[in-house]
Amino acid sequence: MALGLSVLCWMLLLFCGFWARAQDVPPFTEDCRSGTYPPTGPTFKGNASWYIVNLDLPPEERWNSIIKDKKVELFNLIQVIKDFIKVFDPAGKIIGLVDDELPLILDSLPSPFLEEIKGIAAVSETPLGEIIFYNIFYELFTVCTAIIAEDKTGRLFHARNLDFGLFLGWDIKHSTWMVSQSLKPLTVNIDFQRNNRTIFKSVTFAGYVGMLTGVKPGIFTVTMNERFNLDGGFVGIIEWIFGIRNSVWIGFLIRSVLENATSYEEAKNELVETKLISPAYFMLGGNKSGEACVITRARETCLDIWELDLKQGMWYLVETNYDHWNKPLFVDDRRTPAMKCMNKITQEKISVPTIYDVLSTKPVLNKLTTFTALMNVAEGTLETYLRDCPNPCVPW
Repeated sequence: MALGLSVLCWMLLLFCGFWARAQDVPPFTEDCRSGTYPPTGPTFKGNASWYIVNLDLPPEERWNSIIKDKKVELFNLIQVIKDFIKVFDPAGKIIGLVDDELPLILDSLPSPFLEEIKGIAAVSETPLGEIIFYNIFYELFTVCTAIIAEDKTGRLFHARNLDFGLFLGWDIKHSTWMVSQSLKPLTVNIDFQRNNRTIFKSVTFAGYVGMLTGVKPGIFTVTMNERFNLDGGFVGIIEWIFGIRNSVWIGFLIRSVLENATSYEEAKNELVETKLISPAYFMLGGNKSGEACVITRARETCLDIWELDLKQGMWYLVETNYDHWNKPLFVDDRRTPAMKCMNKITQEKISVPTIYDVLSTKPVLNKLTTFTALMNVAEGTLETYLRDCPNPCVPW
């Protein structure tokens, strides 16, 4: 059923695109924006709060302070997801399976994620199966734009819009995706520490123990984008449930890499070689000139490593949700406007503020955008801003 729903969603997306072309509907695009940083105005919805996760604590206790603060928001999001599922399953069979069956396969998750999920369920007073499901669905609906750029001095900047919630309930009254809207108050910056020392920093959603965005100060930065493929995350999840393959959740892998890898090359090897639940694009940046790449992954193999190439004038990389050697789907082309704006800025003027301008330009900024994250590996900084896209604005 999940695979069928995925195909249906893409059929609807294609239909919308063809309809727009047939009706000659103008795209919700705009000229490259400038002067948007520091963030203000209607597209800025606030800063993500900072928390510390102490890795010296028992895993069951690490998320206690965050979940206590975000308990209501977590409940609200899960309820939105359950209400959406009920549209297709009014008898509640899917939620029943989530509550009754998912906890039975919890032991297949690796430590410390298994123990952390148990702790989150206990503190949030949420059924364990629902917290497991909450940690699964990020493998399926992460539609993003990520950029790595190098300035003339060799400094590397890594930034991304995290777009999430495609087709997961449209709120007609507020003209937004329900899940995307519910995720914004759950967005948190986390300083992961051991022995009172920062190991890495990440932005994530409270209750999600994997990571999709992070910086290891002075060493590397990493982000993940979903790769649309028929042999995708739904297939991987089904195989995981039935124990067919021993693959790794993407969020768990990125967190493990952030925590344990000690160099750009070590992180790169892990992202290239590990068998995954879902296909993905990993964007990895180092702390030396030229250290940046997009890794295109099938679930079991690496298909391509696209490197920064300064000798050829390639001083930045842009990745959305399509293989870089192919054109993006014409109803979902965020790549072209992002590259247009990067070329307009030029390498001489690239910086955190100008990359934020690019990520604030429609349709790079769209109705799915929950936050914009800006990372400077040399300084070890992470800035996260909650976003909104006022009308007229493309739904994705």
